[in-house]
Amino acid sequence: MFRKPQEEEAPQVSKPPTVGEQSAVRTRSVSVIGPTLVFKGELSADEDLVIQGTIEGTIAHHKKNLTVGKEGRVKADINAAAVVIEGQVDGDIHGDDYVELAKSAVVNGNIFSPRIKMADGAQFNGSINMGKPAKLSVAEDASRAHKIGA
Repeated sequence: MFRKPQEEEAPQVSKPPTVGEQSAVRTRSVSVIGPTLVFKGELSADEDLVIQGTIEGTIAHHKKNLTVGKEGRVKADINAAAVVIEGQVDGDIHGDDYVELAKSAVVNGNIFSPRIKMADGAQFNGSINMGKPAKLSVAEDASRAHKIGA
């Protein structure tokens, strides 16, 4: 009579997979560059990447996601589908989908992306380009010049 229906009972928590077991949750491949790793040169991969170490050079990571973790230090131009910065980046960032700067981010360089998210407290020194500028027609350009000269 006072018993809870089965839908309201607490859900069963499954144990995390152990080494060697296949996880149904993991649907994509992610590589991690650890905090003690230092890499100089051109970095590219065909999987999502999390950088916690130090990278110098260029990062070409098209069609994949790139995260610079809180411990990550990057002195490179970055090209990726989606870029999340939590650490420090000195270089230009090109995000095909979006670029996100977390509260702990320190970025010195320009950002080129159609969408940008910047948390309160993120440090950014550079310019932002969110797409190609609209081309003015000759008539609009002449009219604009006339207004400026008047």
